[in-house]
Amino acid sequence: MTTTTHRPPPAAALPELPLLPGAAATAAARALRRPREVRLDRPVHRYVLDTASRDPGRTAVTDSGRSTDYRTLARRATALATRLRADGLRPGQVLAAAGPRSADTVTVFLAADLLGAVYLPVDPAWPAARAAEVLRRSGAARLLDYTGAPDGPAAAAAAGADVPVARHRDAEEDPGDPADPCGPADPAYLIFTSGTTGTPKGAVVERRGMLNHLWAKLDDLGITERDTLAFTSPLVFDISVWQMLAPLLAGGTVAVVRDAQLGHPRRLAAALRRDGATVVELVPTMAGWLADEAARPGGTRPEPRMLVSTGEELRPALARRIADAFPGTALFNAYGPTECSDDVTHHRVTAEDLALPRLPVGRPIANAVLYVLVDGPDGWRAAGPGESGDLFVGGLPVGRGYVNDPATTARAFFADPFDAGSPTGRLYRTGDLARIEDGVVHYLGRDDRQVKVAGVRMELDEVELVLGRHPALAACAVTAVGDDLAAHYVPLVPVTQSELRAFLKDLLPAGQIPRSWHEHTRLPLTANGKTDHRRLAEAHSPKGDR
Repeated sequence: MTTTTHRPPPAAALPELPLLPGAAATAAARALRRPREVRLDRPVHRYVLDTASRDPGRTAVTDSGRSTDYRTLARRATALATRLRADGLRPGQVLAAAGPRSADTVTVFLAADLLGAVYLPVDPAWPAARAAEVLRRSGAARLLDYTGAPDGPAAAAAAGADVPVARHRDAEEDPGDPADPCGPADPAYLIFTSGTTGTPKGAVVERRGMLNHLWAKLDDLGITERDTLAFTSPLVFDISVWQMLAPLLAGGTVAVVRDAQLGHPRRLAAALRRDGATVVELVPTMAGWLADEAARPGGTRPEPRMLVSTGEELRPALARRIADAFPGTALFNAYGPTECSDDVTHHRVTAEDLALPRLPVGRPIANAVLYVLVDGPDGWRAAGPGESGDLFVGGLPVGRGYVNDPATTARAFFADPFDAGSPTGRLYRTGDLARIEDGVVHYLGRDDRQVKVAGVRMELDEVELVLGRHPALAACAVTAVGDDLAAHYVPLVPVTQSELRAFLKDLLPAGQIPRSWHEHTRLPLTANGKTDHRRLAEAHSPKGDR
């Protein structure tokens, strides 16, 4: 098959954002930015080699009770890169990788980094047709299968997409002093962002955007060689990249949390405690599970110095439960799109924040530029102070767009009209609503969660936000099917549907009160750990209370 080296579209090829007269200057003046000098010309594997040389026995990765030191990690990554190079893999080509979250995952990424290849995680649990479509769209040159199942779905998908399969074997080789075949503007990894149905979109992230994000994490979270960071993320979720790489820049430790532990609060807490995890990042639902386990009489309590929430909105009620369960732990709220090298804002949650109706997502990370714009019939303008609008991202984090998909790229990426000195020349429309107050971004929900029910336009996120304030609820979600609004909830303590309705009637218009109510022991989650609204909506039929 034909493989491709991915090049960014020139800024001139991207569509222009239609602006009202004078809007560009106003938007530039009101933008949030944090310029910072960050080294972008040195790839991740160089830092691993440095630590391997300076302190070879230092623990780099722990996985299921087994430790890998920096010397062994460097040698394994080099050996794998050597085999892949001999097999014909070249800089700029896509290396798809299928396997479980493990120490091997770190080895595979570093091997791709050494070669200058583009890392693409493929979920072995994906249907073969989806995996094959991802491989075709990406133009993958190789599928590296480290599932341990040579005849599994990943191999079948590779055969269907006519992609050669390579096998991963543990081996070691003296890393020497390899050349760095790629520059900061070259692509580092691909993440496909759609769900298990529909057309997949492969977001291309450049090495400079990735490195900028890694350094921002080290800077804002204070990560050092003394830290152990929990590797909890599904590999097809963008946060997996920083979780497995940022500690390696600092000489710290990556602690792999396997799926068997991640799906059970008690096992998760025990794994974090056993590994001595000092920094833990989870989606809000799982962070809530961890808090409930810590608060349970006789429950297991890990002791991280920092807990980071990401992936979906962290609600104040849940943040309060987490703060109460971990009084000595700093709680951070992070926000960012895959298309912009992961998170673009960080916020340390304060006691004062817990009284707000919604938590801020914070200030921009290093070298991100954030704009809130309002669309009108004649063009876009800058939002005024405190005014809500669409959130756009400019600056170093903005990725290249979607691989081999110029039409979809052109709907979300624009030539940057605000910053003539932008390193990428690109501007990304997030699809999220936000406002800026006192230099802080406040997330207001997805613009695609606006629905019309019985002729009334409303924000499902707003109904969820209000329902989630009820002290008896551990979690909730709201879906719409036709003219029926449905509430799905997980109680902390017994509560009747009548009580929940009465609570909402005091806070919301009648048209925003759900007609049907569904109690769950646990809300379904997507593969990335977010609340699966689609699954809830598909399972719901508007038949009133049950």
